[in-house]
Amino acid sequence: MTAFLVKHFIRDPDNTQDVAVRTAFGNLAGAVGIVCNVFLCLAKLVVGTVFGSISITADAVNNLSDASSSIITLLGFKLSSRPADEEHPYGHARIEYLAGLCVSVMILVIGVELARSSLDKILHPTPVVFSWLTVFVLVLSICVKLWMAMFNRTIGRKIGSSTLEATAADSRNDVISTSAVLMAALISHFTSLSLDGWMGLAVAVFIFVSGLGVLRDTLNPLLGEAPSQEMTEYIARKVLSYEGVLGTHDLMVHDYGPGRCFASVHVEMDAKEDVMKSHDIIDNIERDFHEQDNIHLVIHYDPIVTGDEAVGSMRSWIQEKVKTISPELSIHDFRMVQGISHTNLIFDVVVPHNFELSDQVLREKIQKLVSGEKTRYYTVVTVDHSYAPFHTDGAGI
Repeated sequence: MTAFLVKHFIRDPDNTQDVAVRTAFGNLAGAVGIVCNVFLCLAKLVVGTVFGSISITADAVNNLSDASSSIITLLGFKLSSRPADEEHPYGHARIEYLAGLCVSVMILVIGVELARSSLDKILHPTPVVFSWLTVFVLVLSICVKLWMAMFNRTIGRKIGSSTLEATAADSRNDVISTSAVLMAALISHFTSLSLDGWMGLAVAVFIFVSGLGVLRDTLNPLLGEAPSQEMTEYIARKVLSYEGVLGTHDLMVHDYGPGRCFASVHVEMDAKEDVMKSHDIIDNIERDFHEQDNIHLVIHYDPIVTGDEAVGSMRSWIQEKVKTISPELSIHDFRMVQGISHTNLIFDVVVPHNFELSDQVLREKIQKLVSGEKTRYYTVVTVDHSYAPFHTDGAGI
């Protein structure tokens, strides 16, 4: 069914980097969500009202909230596809995250209200009339929600949408909650136990937990979460694959919404090479990332002195000493300035974001390691805090 819908409603479905194609996928997912959830809501609302089941009514309201979420998702995809303008030079793609935030708040509020209704049913129980029509509606709901979970997960992964993947997880939770409601109806029918209120409360808890999950998934990119290890490793491998690139460091990635990725990185190249040739290579790298990966990459050129045996040997020695403090540390931009009475070793040391030593203590430890063996050498260290799990040392330096 998913392949059928994609084939008939999406033009050029494999070109997911295109904003129009991505928006079309989002519109399709939103429309399918609205239709399916409204249908399930009406069916459960009728059954829950006729047979006096608070848990089924709660499940119906859950479907109504899912339909509302699909409307917000549909609106979010439409607004986020708007092009950049003077007030928003990086586009409007983060609106998709804001749509997910609205959905999460709505889910949390509905979860609290359903919990209150279920507690009232527990404290003041009323008989529930059993019907095989109820069983049929709940089984139908489970089947539809299973398909919706697979549908949203498939599309979400295809276009890289955290909002649709969260919707898929919510549909999966709905399968669990509806199964609990079905179990309550069957147990109440075949035994004297009345579990309707308790299962309604369980449904409310599932709704609330799902809302917290959506809230976390949408807040993280808005707050500026770190890029994934896969992305940073991919950028490293691709940059290093170009002729003349000796090393890279200081990668920063800024997420302005799905399909709106901006990044900057320092690239080390041989200082002896013609500067126009190095500039041409850098231009090609930036262009390739934009055209092939939809990443707006800005590169800072770092000329590195190669062929100087003394500098290369000292750099390797310093790197080994720094690694004794922590294997997570690395250096770059190494220079030697020789004077009459002493020699300055000038370099940057990259530290991870959770490094336990303060910048000053780290500088002191490095100086102590160096002066312990080379008394006429002084270190001038710039501590460089990593914004991404990514660094490569220059080669052959």
